Amino acid sequence: MGRKIQKLLAGIIVIGVAFIFGINGYVVKSQNKNIIQVDEAKNKDQLDCILVLGCFVHKDGTMSYMLRDRMNRAIELYKNGVAPKILVSGDHGNADYNEVNAMKQYAVKRGVASEDVFMDHAGFSTYESMYRAKAIFQVKRCVVVTQKYHLYRALYDGEKQGIKVYGVCAKEVDYAGQRYRDLREIIARDKDVLVSLIHHKPTYLGDKIPIQGNGDETNDEK
Repeated sequence: MGRKIQKLLAGIIVIGVAFIFGINGYVVKSQNKNIIQVDEAKNKDQLDCILVLGCFVHKDGTMSYMLRDRMNRAIELYKNGVAPKILVSGDHGNADYNEVNAMKQYAVKRGVASEDVFMDHAGFSTYESMYRAKAIFQVKRCVVVTQKYHLYRALYDGEKQGIKVYGVCAKEVDYAGQRYRDLREIIARDKDVLVSLIHHKPTYLGDKIPIQGNGDETNDEK
């Protein structure tokens, strides 16, 4: 391989790495201002809901520690009057895997009114959750709850959908495999910037279900 080709390839690699990390840095920096504390969230007026993003649920229906910590924070915010509704958004693409039902039942067992918990069964990705929050559930202003490393991307996606978003971090815990998730998140942020630019449609849309209504309308069919 000639030196000119080697230099060209090296240049392409440098530009590619700079692009990846540059976009990642932009997403993080642009959303720092929207990450707030619980006490600050109490002072935000006219929030439609607390939006909780789903993650892994075990075969027996119990939630992973990460998801449990997200739900505990959301319930805390709800009970402090931050917003009148909770929207749980996650993967229910298969009959035998249901993140959102586990999330709703956890909240209801801890004193949240069933009608105040809406389930988005087709939140297959962070981008799709935020897209559907606006398009299906008509959310205009909300607090998003997830772990901090994930929150930057969720807020970016929500902002690009025209939602006034704030983020409150779930309890800060060192989870196994976090280094891998941090690296994966860099690529995911870059991807979401691109899909936001083209306003890519989610896997499913459907009829509107205004968040001001009754969350039991989204319950699993019997």
